[in-house]
Amino acid sequence: MADARRRDAWQHTSALLAMLANIHRNPKKKPQPFTPADFNPLADERKKPVTAKTGVRTLKTLFVDRR
Repeated sequence: MADARRRDAWQHTSALLAMLANIHRNPKKKPQPFTPADFNPLADERKKPVTAKTGVRTLKTLFVDRR
């Protein structure tokens, strides 16, 4: 429940930030308007897949076979 409330608060805040940034943006320097996702730090969390960067063999040598 706390996570949902935090996400809702960030959606609200990022919408306001995008509106303010679009009011003060120079269309010659940045032709596309800002979106709320540009300011929401939680917007990327669900999109990033979790990938293994090291194999189990590497972890075994680090933690099990360590002397």
